[in-house]
Amino acid sequence: MAKTYFSEVKSTPQFWAVMIILGAFIGGAAMSILYIEHYGHIVTGMNNQIVWGLPHVFAIFLIVAASGALNVASIGSVFGKADYKPASRLSSVLAIALLMGGLAALVLDLGRADRLIIAMTQYNFRSIFAWNVLLYTGFMGVVAVYLYMQMARGIPALWLRAAGTAAFIWRLALTTGTGSIFGWLVARSAYDAAIMAPLFIAMSFSFGLAMFILVSTCTKRLTGQGFDDVLRLRMARLLGVFAAVVLYFTAVQHLSNIYVAQHWDVVKFILLNGGIYTQLFWIGQVVLGGIVPMAILFHPTLARKTAPLMGAVLLIILGGFAQLYVIVIGGQAFPLEIFPGLEVSSSFFDGEINAYTPSIYEWALGLGAVALTFIITGIAMKFLRILPETTSE
Repeated sequence: MAKTYFSEVKSTPQFWAVMIILGAFIGGAAMSILYIEHYGHIVTGMNNQIVWGLPHVFAIFLIVAASGALNVASIGSVFGKADYKPASRLSSVLAIALLMGGLAALVLDLGRADRLIIAMTQYNFRSIFAWNVLLYTGFMGVVAVYLYMQMARGIPALWLRAAGTAAFIWRLALTTGTGSIFGWLVARSAYDAAIMAPLFIAMSFSFGLAMFILVSTCTKRLTGQGFDDVLRLRMARLLGVFAAVVLYFTAVQHLSNIYVAQHWDVVKFILLNGGIYTQLFWIGQVVLGGIVPMAILFHPTLARKTAPLMGAVLLIILGGFAQLYVIVIGGQAFPLEIFPGLEVSSSFFDGEINAYTPSIYEWALGLGAVALTFIITGIAMKFLRILPETTSE
């Protein structure tokens, strides 16, 4: 029977160098926040038509990935795969850190951050946004309890499995809620689809596992602590399956829209004549974010090597950003159909494709949210025993 020993991360010059670089990104985000707060959203690329911009793409990616990052812990405790149990603590910490980074990008893009108090104290339960506030905060609480049970001594296995099951169910509800924001927004032709909830669940499996492999591999390179190559190979194969599932649900989404006559125009916009959105869909999401990484991850020798594996992981992450950019911003760029079946004419951009170019301030805010995620994870590694040190037979 194997026994795993956990310890805090070792201090190395490389580790602290990475933390300083992440701190610089957070500093840049802080300056951007103050600038946008002072001059208003007019300095960004967002406008009356594109109200969710690049920071929202970063935020949704991190929130969706947070749900999927917890899967590694769930495989070990809920589904009884003992090989994954040494990775459970890092999985839980990364899930909380990803959610905190994503929510930070959302909160700091409100324009008036004090309005967060209203969102936390007044709920309209007919709105999916109100439900998501409860799902996000509840997720952090449930995962924190789950992490405590993993780290505490003398916790019965039945209790740990119950906590893991609760966290697993909660993460499914969280991702369903995030996908339902788009699926229930019937005013936008690109969003109005029940497939959005399972599509976001599939994306969470893929993006979350990719982020976990990225963090764990980089941590092992910087500190020497991490997981063996056998576990990493199993995760690589599983990541390839998740990438295939994302492509499958994406195909179902667009085939369903083709079947519905009122969605033909938006399907043609995304798949054929949408300019940057069409390019991001086919090149960024399908080819570079799906087919190429799958070819690497299912290859008998490439998946065993660190460089090709990390390349595939980064491609899936970048492909995920491309996919969410198309969903979030491409869906808003397509003209809003206020009166279906009727022609509307006015001087306010009716029937026109809405233009959007993200500003440097939006990039700084989004990258700062990613840096915040990684720095929270690094601090947790430094002060909590979440990384395996040795495994003895």
